[in-house]
Amino acid sequence: MDVGIYEFAFQNGQRIRARYSFLYTKEDGIWKIKHHHSSEMPETKGQVISESEVRGLFKLWNDALLTGDSDAVTRRYAKGAVLLPTVSDIPRTTYAGIKDYFDKFLAIKPDGKIIESYVSIGENWCKDVGIYEFRKGTDGSVVRARYSFVYVFEDGEWKISHHHSSLMPEKLLAQASGKA
Repeated sequence: MDVGIYEFAFQNGQRIRARYSFLYTKEDGIWKIKHHHSSEMPETKGQVISESEVRGLFKLWNDALLTGDSDAVTRRYAKGAVLLPTVSDIPRTTYAGIKDYFDKFLAIKPDGKIIESYVSIGENWCKDVGIYEFRKGTDGSVVRARYSFVYVFEDGEWKISHHHSSLMPEKLLAQASGKA
């Protein structure tokens, strides 16, 4: 009999630890497995985060904005992240693309604040969607937008996997119809 803990490493970087037991028997002079049991370690189940912690992830991102360092902001994004930014028509899907967006966006010295937030939580993921606004440090004006952040637990921390931001349509529609 052999019992213990083993770990499997997968090509995507995921690692799973499990308990195991093997019971061997000798048949025709050859040791063979008679019984094998394996079960994932209960404490290795996915990461779960509280609602207040999810909302705190926005603060981490906004604090990175306040540094004025586009690398600090871009490091908040997961590998393979997608950014559909507020003031660009170009989806950003690489580190270089996301950094390029923030190189320009940070010029307005944005400081964000969540107005409405709706949170959903799962194992190794969470999402926060709602309305936020940014005060531009360059002129003090405020821009309100809809947002969605989907976070994943990657390399030991919560990272942004998907970020979509769009200006509020009512003001745009009013401007288009000449009623603004």
